[in-house]
Amino acid sequence: MTHPDQPKPAGNITHAYSLEAGAKDMAALRAAAPRIAPGSTIAIPYLPREDDDARLAAVRTVRGLGFEPMPHLSARRISSLAKLESFVRRAVAEAGVERCFVIAGDPSSPMGPFSDSASLIDTGIFERAGMRVIGVGGHPEGHPVMRAAEQWEVLERKCRSIEQRGMAPMIVTQFAFDADIVLTWLTALRARGMDHPVRVGVPGPASVAVLARYAALCGVGACAAVWSKYGVSIGKLFGTAGPDRFVERLASGLTAAHGEVSLHFFPFGGIAQSVHWLEQYRSRAVPAR
Repeated sequence: MTHPDQPKPAGNITHAYSLEAGAKDMAALRAAAPRIAPGSTIAIPYLPREDDDARLAAVRTVRGLGFEPMPHLSARRISSLAKLESFVRRAVAEAGVERCFVIAGDPSSPMGPFSDSASLIDTGIFERAGMRVIGVGGHPEGHPVMRAAEQWEVLERKCRSIEQRGMAPMIVTQFAFDADIVLTWLTALRARGMDHPVRVGVPGPASVAVLARYAALCGVGACAAVWSKYGVSIGKLFGTAGPDRFVERLASGLTAAHGEVSLHFFPFGGIAQSVHWLEQYRSRAVPAR
């Protein structure tokens, strides 16, 4: 069966990228829209200072621009089953949403009945509403609270549950700075029989200070050795860095055995900057080595 979300295989890694854009980023997305391929997946994060009306307005805007909206749902921030069901049903009815991305979320204690992303999947709300694709998180550098064995078991269980409910799993990874770690993780994922499409998180071009701040907030490794591999020298920590080396190393290391892999951009330096970087990267037509 063809997966409803079709990232391109290894040689076309930049040609089916997805992009994050919050409710406050809709003006920037609208401005950049003519430079983004129609039908591209746009993820709408579940930010704590935005309400469901703002998130749904963003979802409608994304659909109106000709893209595929993928709203996030943060389990521990959802106060009730009724709130979850209302959001999902409205997203489907108002914007034809067919995919969403489920995460546990940052709060240490749930604000309602949901403690993790699996508890959202288990409600059955998504398949009843007509969802086709459910995205779940992958953590190439490890999970902040789960050991590796538990992390793999949880990911396998979530993907299996999604499939049993008649939907297609998709794995979206946390952003990383070390492509070799991502390649090792992808090899382990496929060795475990999980052949679902993967979108590898990539930090869009931004100041090094901004990248370092997001890395600290998200628990992403960024020691001096990693910064060097990413292309940042210790003497230029106040400059700007793009993901050139990361993407080139990832693309050159991917093989058919890694399955469907594409990029998911976190536009930390702004949507326009990420789209411009992609245009420049493609224009160079760097062949995979």
